[in-house]
Amino acid sequence: MRVLHLMAGASQGGAEVFFERLVTGLHQKGLPQHLVIRGEEAREKRLRASGLSLSTAPFWKPYFDIKTHLGIHKALKNFQPDIVMSWMSRAGAFCPTGNFVTVARLGGYYDLKYYKSCEYLIGNTQGIRKYFLEKGIREDKAFYLPNFVREEKAQPLSRKTYDTPENVPLLLALGRLHDDKAFDVLIRALPKIPNAHLWIGGAGPEDEKLKSLAREMGVFDRIRFLGWVQDPYPLYAACDIYVCPSRIEPLGNVVLEAWVNEKPTVVCASKGPAELIRNEENGLIVPLEDHDELATAINRILNDKILSGKIVKGGLQSYHSAYSQDRVLEIYLNFFQHIIEERQKSCAA
Repeated sequence: MRVLHLMAGASQGGAEVFFERLVTGLHQKGLPQHLVIRGEEAREKRLRASGLSLSTAPFWKPYFDIKTHLGIHKALKNFQPDIVMSWMSRAGAFCPTGNFVTVARLGGYYDLKYYKSCEYLIGNTQGIRKYFLEKGIREDKAFYLPNFVREEKAQPLSRKTYDTPENVPLLLALGRLHDDKAFDVLIRALPKIPNAHLWIGGAGPEDEKLKSLAREMGVFDRIRFLGWVQDPYPLYAACDIYVCPSRIEPLGNVVLEAWVNEKPTVVCASKGPAELIRNEENGLIVPLEDHDELATAINRILNDKILSGKIVKGGLQSYHSAYSQDRVLEIYLNFFQHIIEERQKSCAA
């Protein structure tokens, strides 16, 4: 069983991080793989250091990018895969056909026109799989395969690093500074959470707008804008509560990370987190766009240690029961074996 991966991702992002994590884990399980990725020096270095075989391609527009087509053709000829797996819409548009099974992994509700060459589609939530079915994909061609996150914990980052008092509640939120992530809702909630400080890790187009809002709300002195953070685990270890206020969030890897790091979690009811959270069991969930309810939920956890402990325990149990690395790698390997066997049955018929 040999898998060729096509990854046209950017230098940063949740799908890109999970791609590295998955292919590295599968490599450790002994699965032969070759990667054709968009050139990004740091990613190349990490993947090669893990022992993975890879080549690079520009992944420009598929109708004009002869170099990428030739690079994929060369990888097909040299590697002879049983499966070609595409990551991101751009890679899906380049996906070839041939004597192998084609599959694409989607982490969002993307236009399926980019995946016409792919026989199977993977969604990393049940909601995304339901979307495939609503778009006319056959049940036996649409699969839900979960994500996993890094499971090794880190030492807490000193609060002094970001000039944050030791004796105050510390909230953490991570993600691209984009309207989808609704950090504005969290900033509007902060005046109603006495003494709490907030670390926001991420970069993006909403940076100045969010800082202006923080000044307008009178909480700028209680917020630290950290920029893009390559390793957020020391931040999780340092915080008291993780908050995911997103108005659009297909999955919410951050929720899985908060569970692993044993932090009580509060989310707004976007599709992905709403699928993960059982209210008052492994997190608290509040309506979208409601900064008053968000503040109330955060204050509940800060003021109720029994509830906080119950949520932490429930989150860790949820992760290990459905999203652990060993479990997800086994699911992927079983899926690969299944689609190869289905191809063999089809060819024999």
